[in-house]
Amino acid sequence: MQNLTLIIPAKNEEDSLPIFLRELKDYKCKIIIVLSRNDFNTYNSIIKNSRIKIIFQKNYGYGNALIEGIRASVTKYSCIINADGSMNPKELYKMIINCRDKDLVFASRYHQKGGGSEDDTIITFVGNKFFSFLGNLLFNLNISDILYTYVLGKTKSFKKIKLKNKDFRLCAELPIKAKKMNLKYVCLPSFERPRLAGKKKVNAFKDGFLILIEILSFLFKK
Repeated sequence: MQNLTLIIPAKNEEDSLPIFLRELKDYKCKIIIVLSRNDFNTYNSIIKNSRIKIIFQKNYGYGNALIEGIRASVTKYSCIINADGSMNPKELYKMIINCRDKDLVFASRYHQKGGGSEDDTIITFVGNKFFSFLGNLLFNLNISDILYTYVLGKTKSFKKIKLKNKDFRLCAELPIKAKKMNLKYVCLPSFERPRLAGKKKVNAFKDGFLILIEILSFLFKK
């Protein structure tokens, strides 16, 4: 795993991030933690070491945090994984194995075999099912969990996509652009754990509307 960098967006995650980092101590990979501007509470909660690089965002938003983290990664592989601990790092092994002949590996809570969630709500479940159906219908994505950003891939492939969205619309932008660029990807089952602490940053209705507009906008993009 020394050729892997974990990109961890960690806005106001001072309660969950230290617990999650302790879980990651036995994983021999590099870590990039992306903090929002002036988030010194989360910064001060981190026990620094040589494996961890901390970035304060130049801009704002979840998508921007991922873009800046990808830009800073220099290892062969990179993986987006959330600071709240809901994404199980034990799944990294199967993800990186499956990425050897692929550009990207998308984890899915709704995969027929082995997927699941202890952190989903009825609103996010229905919304994700709808957006996944729409993405598959319009772009033939063959992805069962379009909004789940537990994604591992070759760093050069991430950078090739040139992601633009600074907010949660990036969740849909990533797989749609990957499909349009004919990148090779696979969808693997993933089990989402309850978050360790703190509250979700997603506004289900507001972000859902923006994601819908983003998906539909690709119908008119060249």
